[in-house]
Parts: sequence; C-alpha cells; structure tokens
Amino acid sequence: MSTQNFTPYDGVNQILSALLEKAKTILTDQFVGMYLYGSLSSGDFHPDASDIDFLFVTRVALPAATISKLETMHNELWKSEMDWASKLEGSYIPQIPLRRYEANGEAYPTINEARFYVAPHGSDWIIQRHIIREYGKALEGPDPKTLIDPVLPDEIRKAVTGILNEWWFPMLEDPSWLRDHDSHYHSYAILTMCRALHALEYGTIVSKPIAAKWAQEKLGGKWIQVIQDALDQRIDAGHFELFDDAMELIKITKELAS
Repeated sequence: MSTQNFTPYDGVNQILSALLEKAKTILTDQFVGMYLYGSLSSGDFHPDASDIDFLFVTRVALPAATISKLETMHNELWKSEMDWASKLEGSYIPQIPLRRYEANGEAYPTINEARFYVAPHGSDWIIQRHIIREYGKALEGPDPKTLIDPVLPDEIRKAVTGILNEWWFPMLEDPSWLRDHDSHYHSYAILTMCRALHALEYGTIVSKPIAAKWAQEKLGGKWIQVIQDALDQRIDAGHFELFDDAMELIKITKELAS
C-alpha cells in the first residue's frame, strides 16, 4: 500500500491511504469520492485532540453485503493498531440524498467512537453538509460543491438551535452527563457554545479556535481567560476545572438564543 500525502501528518496519511484503498476495493463502481472535513480541512487540527472526519460518497444506497464488508474492513483497521485508526469518524452516503438534508431520511453506514453502525442522520447533518461543501477536501472525486446544495444561513441557525435544545440545554436541568465526564468534555462544551453563538449570529460555521476568539471579544470579562483555558485544555496544555464555567456558558447561550 502506498501512502499519499493528504495532510501534514504521517500517521494520519497512513490511515487515510489505507482506508481509501480498502474502501474503493469494496465499493468498486459504487465509489464516487472520499472527502475530509472537520479540523483537518479547516486548519485547526491538533494531534492530541482532533478526530479524523471523513465522508465516502456512493452512487446509490449500498446493499447489505457491501455494508457487511465495510464493517469487517473497519474492524480490521481498528485491530491493526495503526495510529489514528480509533480516531476515524465518518459516513458512507449516496450522492442523491447527500445533496440536501431530509428529515426522516434513510439509514447510512456510520463510524463513530470506534463503532460501526447503520443509522439515519440527525439534523446536525445540515451543519455537516455545509462544512463539507464549503471546507471539505477531496482526497479523490469531484469538488464537494458539485455534490451538495448551498445551505442557507437560516437553515444553519435552525439546525444549531435544534441541537442546543435537544442536547445541551437539557443539561441545565440535569447536568449529570457533563459532570460525569472529564475536564476535556467541559472544555469541549465551552468551545461548542462559542461556535453555536457565532453560528446563530452569522449563519455560518467556523472552526472552534476562530469562534473562540470571536466569543472572547463578544463576551469579554472573565470569559476571555475561561475560553483560553478551554482552548489550552483541548490540546493538553494545562488542566483547568471548567465544569461550573461550562454550565454557566450553556445558560448564557440559552438566554442569548431565545
């Protein structure tokens, strides 16, 4: 297997090259393209904190036999102990439903937190489509702008509001999930609120560091340091107790979003 220089990181290039080669062998003429998105395409990837977000586009929905082969392939990658194999997160989506998000859509092969499963996409895929279209990097295949319709600012605002209402705001009544997770999740919550507030104001999605800098200027006061602590903790540059701050920022986000 030859390793292609998709990114500045040798280990990431190795796992991406292996994934592309193996998936193309399984997909054969179903293969349309493979894309990177998330921090690897936005330029804020950090080896100690980031995932490898990928998307495969297929011509039509995959038959059960092909999905089974993909699951076996991903299990073999995880067992291979290749660097970054456990950080792969992505989906296999046919090109027609990729073009525009539809609620109650079909189920798609998905990889998340070293698990392979088949499930419909939630409304967060309005946001993911926008990110892939605007910032995605084609490892092989056509420009993602030719595959995905533009996502309007109000669609992004609606999707962000839905995620906040479904996942984050209920933590104000029951914070047990966030409390039970470690400090990296608390910094993640803070940076996610920064990104959500920016998206609600501008109707677009930017990287966490860019949103964090904007939120420091917007919120001011103690939040300048708190947000910096969250950024530092994200890359293991310090350890900070941020649970109370995370809860407070979720509350502020709810107030500003209403």
